[in-house]
Formats: sequence, C-alpha cells, structure tokens
Amino acid sequence: MTVLGTTVAPPPTTLRRWFVTARGQLERIPMSLILLGMRIAVASVFLKSGLLKFNSWEFAIKLFEEEYKVPLLDPIWAARFAVFNELTFPVLLIVGLATRLATLPLLGMVAVIQTFVYPQAWTDHLLWGSILIFLLSRGPGALSLDYLIERRFSGA
Repeated sequence: MTVLGTTVAPPPTTLRRWFVTARGQLERIPMSLILLGMRIAVASVFLKSGLLKFNSWEFAIKLFEEEYKVPLLDPIWAARFAVFNELTFPVLLIVGLATRLATLPLLGMVAVIQTFVYPQAWTDHLLWGSILIFLLSRGPGALSLDYLIERRFSGA
C-alpha cells in the first residue's frame, strides 16, 4: 500500500512473529549441549555393538566368518579389532577425551561396514559418519574433558 508516494510494509503476521520468536529461542540452545548429545548418540551405537560381541564372543566370531566377511582380515582378528574399537573409542567420545582422535577409527569402521558389510544401510552410515565428521571438525564442546584440559593448559 502507498501513502503519498511511500511504500508501507504490512504489519508482521502473528504466525511470522511466533516463528521468529521460536527460532530465536531455539538458537539459544548451547552448542555444547548439542555436541554432548551427538557424542552420546553415536557412541552408544558402537558401544552396544561392542558389548554384544564381547558378551557373546563365539557368536561374534561366527558373524565375522559367515556374515561380515571383511576382506583381508582373519575373522578372529577382525572381531578382536572391532571389539577393541567399539569398547574403547565410544567411551572416549562420551567423556570427551581425545575426541577428534577417537572419531577417526570409528569413521574407518563406518567406511568398512558401508563398503563391505551392509552397503544397503547407507542412511544409518551417513548419519553416523555425519555426526563423527562434525565432531572431528568442531570438537567436543565445553561439556568435555578435552575442554577442561585445554582450559587448564591455556591458563584461562
């Protein structure tokens, strides 16, 4: 609408105001909380798998012999390697210790699983990989041992 040659913007709608307010509130969620949730979520997937293999070792060996069939690795060594990775690095992710380093073996496992074991489960692997790459590139956030160690040695 124009009044004496000037354009007047229509007043914002109630829906638009609600949306802008809601977006502003959501943006106040601390990134450290989101990163903690991401660390716990992706770590729990691997930790559960590792505990299952550890508690049923004979079954784990059978899985690597008959279903997983990872090339170039003996099934027993592949199972040992997987259990070690799945029980070590998720714990580091959860507490936020050596987080960026801990993402690398898990990303390697995701790549192997996607390529050789379950290529049809690419949506799960994309989700896990995305979270791990985000943690690798951004770090664990303020709710982590890495943050406390960095603060301690930076003199802050």
